[in-house]
Amino acid sequence: MNKEFMLNMIEDLSNTMGAPGFEDDVLFKLKRYSQDLGETYEDTLNNFYLFPKNYADDKIRIMLDGHSDEVGFMVHAITPDGMLKIVPLGGWLVYNIPAHKVKVRTMDNDYVTGIVATKPIHYMNEEERNKPLKDIAELSVDIGASSKEEVINEYKINVGAPILPDVKFEYWENKDIMIGKAFDNRLGCAAVLAVIQELEKEDLNVDIVGAIASQEEVGLRGSMVTARSVKPDICLVFEGSPADDTHSEEYMIQTGLFRGPSLRHLDKTMITNPTLQRFALDVAEKYNIQHQQGVRTGGGTNGGVIHTSNYGIPTIVLGIPVRYVHSHYGMATYEDFENTVKLGVEIIKEFSKENIY
Repeated sequence: MNKEFMLNMIEDLSNTMGAPGFEDDVLFKLKRYSQDLGETYEDTLNNFYLFPKNYADDKIRIMLDGHSDEVGFMVHAITPDGMLKIVPLGGWLVYNIPAHKVKVRTMDNDYVTGIVATKPIHYMNEEERNKPLKDIAELSVDIGASSKEEVINEYKINVGAPILPDVKFEYWENKDIMIGKAFDNRLGCAAVLAVIQELEKEDLNVDIVGAIASQEEVGLRGSMVTARSVKPDICLVFEGSPADDTHSEEYMIQTGLFRGPSLRHLDKTMITNPTLQRFALDVAEKYNIQHQQGVRTGGGTNGGVIHTSNYGIPTIVLGIPVRYVHSHYGMATYEDFENTVKLGVEIIKEFSKENIY
């Protein structure tokens, strides 16, 4: 893989705004990065499909899943003094939200900067200062307006506008650390394209299809459609997965940075197909690709919907470890991204050879 190209793509995808249901700009970027890889199309739910040049439609079909949306917010109401009340799009811890910059999409499809505000500490009584922040209704977004009319008529923002974290991608080359927003799941999107790029000259006995689903963060909705549209025999889910290495004892770390992709056996939405999981783990061992195994007691991926679609689709998750997902900032490593792509490539090549299905 060309590291410079991959980092540029990850940066571009990370910086792009794409709240659930509003993934249009992300799809535009995906289409641009896929233009030399094969045929692409989008459906009415903002799902993105990539059929490689060597797709034949007469072999076992492997779907490479990612999702294009990111956690964000939506304007719920506008107060008379021009503040925006918000509701979450996806899972947030309320105390992670205040005092951060955000971008609010206008009716002209531009973005306006805002700040997530709470009542200033100087005006709080002792009870208010000590009260835990529990309800997103206590928060507002301040875009600098002074009236509801100004918000609507001058800022061109109305109820229903999506709101995203205002964060720019960084890469620390000396430490191989990437920092940015939306690593859940723009890292997975980039991995899908990278795997297809790495396999474009291979003579495979399987067909692969990239399917980047919309609205994963609000209920795995896009993948309900992609699974029925592609009708795969096998699915590999590429996901930016919550890292556990900052708060777990060493023996409990299963999704840590610099440890490779995490192949989860269980989460709240899926028990991973044991045969396919064993096959993937054996491939990782065969090619000496650093990896981890995880058993998750919470969370889920598009795999939860995909594995029960049609007549059942054996599915595994290749999780790229990301610290602080579902907050404004994520932290990941290029090394883990690269090893995830390598494992995806080798799984498909070995599957093509052995045809275990």
